[in-house]
Amino acid sequence: MNTLAHPPRHEIRALHTATTVTVYQAYRPAIGLPAARDGRFPEEWKRDRMTWIKPSFLWMMYRCGWGTKEGQEVVLAVEIDRSGLAWALANAELSHYVHGVHPDQATWKRSLRTAPARVQWDPERDLHLNPLPYRSLQLGLSGEASRRYADEWTVSVRDVTPLAREIHAAVRSGDHERAAALLPAETPLDLPAPRPVAAAPAASEG
Repeated sequence: MNTLAHPPRHEIRALHTATTVTVYQAYRPAIGLPAARDGRFPEEWKRDRMTWIKPSFLWMMYRCGWGTKEGQEVVLAVEIDRSGLAWALANAELSHYVHGVHPDQATWKRSLRTAPARVQWDPERDLHLNPLPYRSLQLGLSGEASRRYADEWTVSVRDVTPLAREIHAAVRSGDHERAAALLPAETPLDLPAPRPVAAAPAASEG
């Protein structure tokens, strides 16, 4: 996780390499297990619906309840091409209208209808999944972006449900030092960031 005492309020932090970025999603076993086995999303994965990706492991844990929520039992770490994420961010619109950022609501709505990606900032989470005073990026992909994510940008897919359970067990036992040591090393991502605006409500999809 970010080691700064006071990270910027809006900043993309992720586990990343020079060419890839890891994001997280959680699915029911019928989709999650084949995806992890084959390293790509199965045909059953609907490429025409919006999908939300999260660079923050702990925000994903908050969303899926450490992999215990129905339909989110398999937690996936999806390593994607860095240039693909950059394209999505460059073509994204904010998920909610923000006065002072958009000229007016009508302009925002027109942009949102045609944008292949949408940006949302939600409170980052600590090991107990409590909100922190800075934000975590959620990126919604639809249309062209969703298809490219599944079929072009994905480099690898790993089932990290065992890791989620191990960290959760350490948190429950009070071994916070061990839990923190197991977390993916998420550091600021050197990519052009989407507009840093006031946070919107949490994304609705896992």
